[in-house]
Amino acid sequence: MKKYDLIVAGGGLAGVAAAVAAARDGMSVLLVEKSGSLGGALSGGLVYPFCPYYTEENGEITKIVNAGLFSEMITRHNEKIVGHFLPAEPNIRLKDGDIRRFKTEYFKMVLDDMISEYGVDVLYHSMIYDVTYEDRKIKSIMASTKAGSLELEADFFVDATGDGEVFYLAGCDHLLGREGDNLSQPMTTCFRVCNINIPLYIKELPELQRLYKEKRASGEITNPRENILQFYGLGEGIVHYNTTRIVMLDPTDPLELSRAEAEARRQVYEVVDFLKKNSKAYKDAVLVSVASEIGIRESRKLRGMHIITEDELFACTRFEDSIALGNYDVDIHSPDGTGTRIRKFDRDKYYTIPYRSLLPKEYDNLLVAGRCISTTHEAQSSVRIMPICVSMGEAAGVAMAEAKHSGKNAHTVDIKKVQELLINYGAQIY
Repeated sequence: MKKYDLIVAGGGLAGVAAAVAAARDGMSVLLVEKSGSLGGALSGGLVYPFCPYYTEENGEITKIVNAGLFSEMITRHNEKIVGHFLPAEPNIRLKDGDIRRFKTEYFKMVLDDMISEYGVDVLYHSMIYDVTYEDRKIKSIMASTKAGSLELEADFFVDATGDGEVFYLAGCDHLLGREGDNLSQPMTTCFRVCNINIPLYIKELPELQRLYKEKRASGEITNPRENILQFYGLGEGIVHYNTTRIVMLDPTDPLELSRAEAEARRQVYEVVDFLKKNSKAYKDAVLVSVASEIGIRESRKLRGMHIITEDELFACTRFEDSIALGNYDVDIHSPDGTGTRIRKFDRDKYYTIPYRSLLPKEYDNLLVAGRCISTTHEAQSSVRIMPICVSMGEAAGVAMAEAKHSGKNAHTVDIKKVQELLINYGAQIY
């Protein structure tokens, strides 16, 4: 294959944003993705809805914190679904939290459109298994494909794999899970059930939650999650569940990840069976969709030029090299059992994410974007959400393009110029 200016590893939202942003600035870009569609957690993992990506006061939205390419994605999504759903479907109205909802299958098509229109080449069904490097430069990545092994070469690379596969294979300093025991936040397989009488279900929910906890205490339910978590807005009679919980298994260990996939599906059945037996609203309910791959909240995290901490987030630190914003809560699902620790972020405030936290110490032509950037375990639980990942990906793509055009590298690029470009493209950095 030809040599590219930039190769982006991972076709989740961070990877798509990095690829599009770099191609928008004139780079030749290859996006390498392990599955057959773009979106990562959104598509393969069925993660839904978007967590808050805006500030608000008195219930009114005051600032879109994650704008830029994320706003373009939302606009394209809304345009694609107009006329396809009844007015009662709250996908195109900016009120009552509706801004967070989306249609998964349409969003996958939006990402296809963006990649195509910006001229990004994409390689699906390709697993990265090795990296070649020399001195401080990544030279190529090795991918396993239907045609065998391919060596993919580029001048610059972005690791948006979520699990940090490129920086791991390249030997970069990193942390797995939390400090001390390396346990990661639990994995979760999302699923969806249709033909539910939702008004009745909502009325039943308090008693169902009580009964669920009772059966957990007696051992009849083995899922360690403390409650049933569901979301609405996908369509009439459809409920989305984010309620399975796999603890004490390593998302980067192939055997343990395989065990997690099967155990999570067993928990899906356990939850649906419980609801079928105890909810009148479930009389005609049908399990219609189980995520094709388990959702991973946390695994490897880069130890880069700056490690973001929880205290820095809640101090609303304004980093001079800020390239993205966030204001999601610290939201830590217990890595070793039940319970969820939530430290709420003031809805009218936001923090900044420094460029240095995307920057490995060891290489001059590699950046990291998405949930595996350089943070502590606690801070990662906030920055990991999809809208923030898009903003980080866009910043990585812009930075790589500026480095290419200016004859610099990831360490020497003019960060002020990168910030100026991001602002010109509508991104929020302060």
